[in-house]
Amino acid sequence: MALTLYDTWSRALRPFEPLQPGRVGLYCCGPTVYDYAHIGNLRTYLFEDVLRRVLELNGYEVQHVVNITDVGHLVSDADDGEDKMEKGSRRTGETAWAIAERYTVAFMNDWRALNLREPALWCRATDHIAEQIAFVAELERKGYTYRCADGIYFDTSRQPEYGHLARLDREGLQAGKRVALGEKRDVTDFALWKFSPPGTQRQMEWESPWGKGFPGWHIECSAMSAKYLTPWFDIHCGGEDHIAVHHSNEIAQTEACHGTRLANFWMHGHFLTTDESTKMSKSSGEFLRIQTLDDRGIDPLAYRYLCLSAHYRGKLRFSFDALDAAQVALDKLRKTYASWPEGGAPDASFVARFIDEVNQDLNMPRALAVLWELVKSDLPPAVRRATVDRFDAVLGLQLGEWRAQAFDIPAAITALADERAQARAAKDWAQSDRLRATLRTMGWQVEDSAQGQKLSPVE
Repeated sequence: MALTLYDTWSRALRPFEPLQPGRVGLYCCGPTVYDYAHIGNLRTYLFEDVLRRVLELNGYEVQHVVNITDVGHLVSDADDGEDKMEKGSRRTGETAWAIAERYTVAFMNDWRALNLREPALWCRATDHIAEQIAFVAELERKGYTYRCADGIYFDTSRQPEYGHLARLDREGLQAGKRVALGEKRDVTDFALWKFSPPGTQRQMEWESPWGKGFPGWHIECSAMSAKYLTPWFDIHCGGEDHIAVHHSNEIAQTEACHGTRLANFWMHGHFLTTDESTKMSKSSGEFLRIQTLDDRGIDPLAYRYLCLSAHYRGKLRFSFDALDAAQVALDKLRKTYASWPEGGAPDASFVARFIDEVNQDLNMPRALAVLWELVKSDLPPAVRRATVDRFDAVLGLQLGEWRAQAFDIPAAITALADERAQARAAKDWAQSDRLRATLRTMGWQVEDSAQGQKLSPVE
């Protein structure tokens, strides 16, 4: 089956065709590095990683770009409040530059712990101030901006189609958001460049044609994606919370500057919830990091498996019970895979079925169902292993790299296991079973195979 993806712009499934044969430009909105990423944030990056892997499975060369927002993102996405970086600086006592670096490193560590493929380029907003100033200047030249006391704003009234991505009811929106010493002309207008407050010196500020200040949040993505992918590329991704404001504003300013809506496909992942409807977020207090899971003895790849069990556009409710179940499933898969010999060839029928599922808008729950059907099949073990290797290029569970943990087995346990082996050799099955039960009460389980018995701690 040909690759089909859900496009938020058209609100429909569309067959995917790249703008350039064989090549795909993929831009993903990255983190604002004022604090650690939580696992809800990371669900979005997992979906984007699967998308990239599926594109590569289909033979495309993917130019994957991820931004790092290290300036300009205010506490409110709608240009209210202070810069999150400056607020984070006060919270930690470090400079805004220092916390940006610290949380960027932490984010990249989480990225690698989840086995997300490295993008072709990480691009930081603070490394592209000149490009953002040039972008705003071009919008000004074309008549899309106006000046308020606190900055330069984009005039959305110039665009009748503004808000199409989010299906905004512009007439129903209530104006009234105050801008310092003045008002925005429309509630949907947004900041392109914010002025530093008079008589103060921010930690992050730059000279510009309009005065000293810093870029608005939305301009960085339009400027950097245009630089590295051109103003019209294949796919732009992010969390669904970006649809109404951030991505709508990216589209508006890029259409005004370049005459394109930025990306041919807009794709968005559903957020992680802590109950039926509450989004996991830093502000809610429900804030779990990858490190939190690791501290509890949970493999980060178990969280990856959990995310694969739900469609990226569907709900995923987090609980430790669900995560524990994912860990059990992953452990079973690893041990089964490790027991199979190498040297087989993939089964063409199973590979085709797996590709059909992932090509239907990244349907990973159904792809996992194909995986487990294969695991339980009567195909030769070497064939199953080779087929799972093909699957894991998309699943990203690193099955081929997993090694069973070595355990220090007490001498008394070894002696009982040896006694059990002798009972089995003598076909004394009753004694063998009694010794198995004894070992289990002592915290050890026995697995029998053609290669003999294997001891491991009871989980």
